[in-house]
Amino acid sequence: MMRKMRNKIINYLLTAMFVSVSFAASGQVKPSNPFGLVYGDAITENVNGKVNIHPVTYKLNGIEIAANVYTPAGYNPSQKYPAIVVAHPNGGVKEQVAGLYAQHLAELGYIAIAADASFQGASGGEPRNVDKPANRIEDIRGMADFITHFGGVDADKLGLLGICGGGGYSLKAAQTDKRFKVIATLSMFNSGEVRRNGFMDSGLSTIQERLQQATDARALEVASGAVTYASDTETTDEMADAMPFDLYREGHYYYHRTHAHPNSTFRYTMSSLLDLMAFDAATNMDLINQPLLMIAGSKADTYYMTERAFNLATDSVEKELFVIPDATHIQTYHIPEYVNMAVNKLEEFYKMHL
Repeated sequence: MMRKMRNKIINYLLTAMFVSVSFAASGQVKPSNPFGLVYGDAITENVNGKVNIHPVTYKLNGIEIAANVYTPAGYNPSQKYPAIVVAHPNGGVKEQVAGLYAQHLAELGYIAIAADASFQGASGGEPRNVDKPANRIEDIRGMADFITHFGGVDADKLGLLGICGGGGYSLKAAQTDKRFKVIATLSMFNSGEVRRNGFMDSGLSTIQERLQQATDARALEVASGAVTYASDTETTDEMADAMPFDLYREGHYYYHRTHAHPNSTFRYTMSSLLDLMAFDAATNMDLINQPLLMIAGSKADTYYMTERAFNLATDSVEKELFVIPDATHIQTYHIPEYVNMAVNKLEEFYKMHL
């Protein structure tokens, strides 16, 4: 009976969908923070002599990208600072965990940028919530394009931090873009592997069914302009509590309760699966020759993704797998104890290599 319920929940997560052109997650309200930030101890105003936040926009392949640039205390654009590009998780936005880590990096003396992915968040692009790996990788390169010309940035000291799905896409970006002198990931999530096989290979039996759904969705878009979305359903707390994986159970409470943001949604166009299911963040890891740090919680049910990618990075002569004791995947996003451990390790890593 328990196995039957588990499979039912997994299949729901894999196939839940309906045609829609608008979405509002249950319980989400406009953040009261003037910058829209929803993480703890977020900046509420720009004060001289302290870490400041600068909302910016720029064009990337014709799409307007919305980003936040964090500058260190006493920032002087006539000086030179190392910079870090921060890529947000799947379904996330720059105002959540990506912003938290960007703020901490600015506190350490780095200029940091966190941007909403194209077609997502406050960035432009239609239809909304297209989620293709090539776009996410290009978004990371676009952040590098922008920040290396921002006042005070030393373009020769550019680092990268990818969180969750942003971690997988950061690995791919860094394989070929050598502007990134160092690469770090936090709770890396291999989006393509999970969209294809299901989490922990729980969806192997439905691969062809979901590929057909994606194919039909693409055909529908071309024929009528109607967009079909996956994962565009409301999840109740009771449904979340019954989920078999910490990632999804805790992710529900993080994204829809404690750190909800109106621009954050887990939905994505069903046709995106045509690209997602052929993607694997861990291929060509031997192309990474830069220093590599991969951080994951010891209790994260995504740990196997970090471990696999790390072991395949055979040409990174200076690499380290840092495990945060007792932390799950989502807990590295907001639990102060675990965040501090990650930030301290990042400080050590970036200081050594930038």
